[in-house]
This record gives sequence, structure tokens and C-alpha cells, in this order.
Amino acid sequence: MYSRHARTLLATSLFAVALTACGAADAEPRRAETASPSTHGAPSAADSARDALIARADLGRIKGSDSASVWLVVISDFECPFCKRWHDETAPRIDQAYVRTGKARVAYLNFPLNTHPNAQPAHEFAMCAAEQGEFWRAADRLFATQDLWKRRRDAAAYFDSLGVALRFDMPRLRACVGDGVLKELIAADYQRSVRIGVGSTPTFLVGDQAIIGAQPYEAFAAALDAAIAAAASRPSR
Repeated sequence: MYSRHARTLLATSLFAVALTACGAADAEPRRAETASPSTHGAPSAADSARDALIARADLGRIKGSDSASVWLVVISDFECPFCKRWHDETAPRIDQAYVRTGKARVAYLNFPLNTHPNAQPAHEFAMCAAEQGEFWRAADRLFATQDLWKRRRDAAAYFDSLGVALRFDMPRLRACVGDGVLKELIAADYQRSVRIGVGSTPTFLVGDQAIIGAQPYEAFAAALDAAIAAAASRPSR
């Protein structure tokens, strides 16, 4: 999914961080605490169920037509105010102009900063919603209520109440959150992003271009249009 030029582009775009992005990330994310599946013999039924849940969650944070020629990769932190600004102001316009029209697909990568104490449980809630096909509804509600949960001592209880309000399958959601099965997926997102040079949120990848910070809609429209034009000019296989 990542462009081979992403690291260079990210390194040369840091001027945008100060005013439009949350601060630099620590080198190491929170460690996942889930147990590794057994490596001896055939997979157990529990291992198969776990793998299926992870696969559903992985697909659940993607939206758009399978035939879209361009990806917009959103690398974000639910507790970051600049991520909220972009989600509230710019994402709906991109969704209307590019996603619903079949021009682009959006994929969300988890990047919970260690400086945001409630980011990790927020991402776990969203990804457990994703395995029910409810990631984007969860994301909308998390950003809409960010000021209500970001300083809570027991944010997990608040997220549980959001799930109830959204009428998610709560036994399924609570089992997913309680087992911590998606912590590894969140940590993998973080590590992959760090490897290509991501150090703040939000960061975006559009084709060969990186956009750092909550830039205006016009910056994304220009990048998406260029990527769509480039994809159209490539010879068919």
C-alpha cells in the first residue's frame, strides 16, 4: 500500500507539522500484550476464529469501491485535535467527491501517540467496531465526543457506553476489547508507519505524495486528481 517514495516525501514535508499536526511520536509504540497463536501442529478452532476476527477488522477500516484506482491512506490518532479537525472539516468533502463517486478508496491506519493517554483504548474500541463492519460510525462518534473522553480516568467505560448508544453487538465488542486481540494489529500499523518516516498525526499518503497535518481540502483534491490522472495514464496490463 505504501509508495516507494513515501519516506523521502515525508522527510521533506515536515514544515506543516507545527500548526496542523499533533507532536512527534515516540520511537516505540505501546507493546501489544496478546498471546501469540500456537506454532505447533494444526491451528486450533480458537486460532482460526482469532485470525478471522483480525481479517474482518483489517478490512473494516477500508471504504470505497474495489475498482478505485487511487488510495488515500489516513494515519491518525483519535485523541489528536488536528485529526479531529481534518475528520470534521475535510473528510466529508473527500468522501463526497472521491469515495462515493468511486474515484478513491480510503484506508485508516492506527497511530495512537504515547502522549495521548486515552488514544490506545479509543483505537481498540474502533478496531473492535471494525470487525463488526462499524469502524466509520465508531470513528465519527469518537471524534465528535473527543473533548468528553480525552481526559477521563476510565475512558474504556465511556467507550463502552458509546457502543451501547450506537447499538453495536455489545457481547461481541466487549469480548474483543477484553481479549485485546487487536492490539497487535494496532501496533503493526504504528510500526509500519514509523518505518516510512511518520512522526506526527494526521499524516496522509496519496499515490507518491505525502501530506502532513490537517491541510485544507484543496491540498487533497490536487493530490488525488494528480494520482488519478497518473493511474489513468499507465498502460493496462
